[in-house]
Amino acid sequence: MLKKFIHILFLPCSEATLLMEKRNANSISPKENWKLSMHLMICKWCKAYEKKLKILDDILKIKLFHKEENKINESDIQLFKDKMFKNLDI
Repeated sequence: MLKKFIHILFLPCSEATLLMEKRNANSISPKENWKLSMHLMICKWCKAYEKKLKILDDILKIKLFHKEENKINESDIQLFKDKMFKNLDI
């Protein structure tokens, strides 16, 4: 009950996911960062979303910065799925 109250009081999940995206774009304030950190400490679903977001962001950075073909092939998709299942223990 206390976790649910804190969860709603600090930050709802809908706002947490938005703040994760803002943090990836480096446009998050210290107050928002603190609220997001508190939320992630108690919300396993948003923590899982954060892991997925990081994996996807890493794959996209590799594609963009190494100037590889921008086409995503079947092996890339399988690699993404393998990393997701490995890193997420849900």
